[in-house]
Parts: sequence; C-alpha cells; structure tokens
Amino acid sequence: MKTKIAVLVSGGGTNLQALLDAQYAGKIPSGEIVLVVSNNSKAFALERAAKAGIKALCITKKECGGQEQFEEKLAKTLEERGIGLIILAGFMSILGEKFTHRFENRIINVHPALIPSFCGKGYYGLKVHEEALKYGVKVTGATVHFVNEIPDGGKIILQKAVEIEEGDTPEILQKRVMEQAEWILLPQAAEIVSKQLAGKNA
Repeated sequence: MKTKIAVLVSGGGTNLQALLDAQYAGKIPSGEIVLVVSNNSKAFALERAAKAGIKALCITKKECGGQEQFEEKLAKTLEERGIGLIILAGFMSILGEKFTHRFENRIINVHPALIPSFCGKGYYGLKVHEEALKYGVKVTGATVHFVNEIPDGGKIILQKAVEIEEGDTPEILQKRVMEQAEWILLPQAAEIVSKQLAGKNA
C-alpha cells in the first residue's frame, strides 16, 4: 500500500511542482500525492494541483474563526482522507503543538538553509538568504526535517549544501538553493518517509 501524501502550500507552489514532477517520473514509488491544501485561496499552487488532476482544497484561518479551529479542521480533513504523510511546501502558517503531536513523525518541511543555521522563528523566504549573505557564509543549502512544535526544530532527514557565489543577491541565491537542493531533497525525503510509513502499515 502506498502512503497517501497531502501537500500544504501557501503560494506559488514551486516545491509542490517539484514533488508532482518527481511523482510523475516515478521517484516516489512508496507514496502518492492525493491532496493539496492551501491556507490562501489565491495560491497558484491550487492551480498546479488542479492541472495535475489532484484534489485541491482551501482552508483559511479567517473562515474557521482562529488558529485552533483552523488546525482542527485541517487535521480532520487529513484524517478523513487517510493521509499518512504531510509535506509543508512553502506553507506560511506555524502549526501548533497539538497538531504536530497528532501527526508526530508524519509532517516534513523543507527549510532553505543548513539547519541549525538561519532557522527558527521569523526565518523564512528571502530573509533566510539575506541573513546568510549578510553573515558572509561561503556555503548554504537546504534541509528537510520532521516538524514538531519548535519552528525548524524537528529531526533532520536530509541536507544538501549549495555554494555561495560572488555577486549573489538574496533572489539569485534563493533560486539556486531551490534548484540545486530543495527540489532534489524534498522528493527524496518524501520517498524515505513514505517507505517507512508504508512499512509500518503493512
């Protein structure tokens, strides 16, 4: 039995696209993306899901009346559909302790730096790359990790280093980290965890 995967997104969905492409290429044999959920109705990622023929839903904090209710509705939606693995792919909402405990070792996230550098609360998007360049590090990269109640605090699954080049801007660096690390690591980690979960449920 393949592990059912849900991908949580907030924006353009470039990481989602990398996962869909990997699935299409047979690189996630132990899992299958069956659901995409966004907390932003205007997220282009929802269109990417629809184009790939994958069920796409939008659940917002506003319509639920708060973070706790949002997390409860999200959890129920995932459980009703038998989701085994949850992948955060540019999901701009910190999930609380109750939610992360409910899906312990079943939520993974990609972070655009080599944890424990440039991570934690407030470190997301371009800010991560701005700080890396400001600090003057010669190597950055990406990390895929399990999600717990501490932002970027869960156990590391995979990491990949990316060289910083002369003349890099945060935007250029962001693109290189995505292409050389995030889009490679995320499908690999999806397969690793899907395989573990499929083994447990066999």
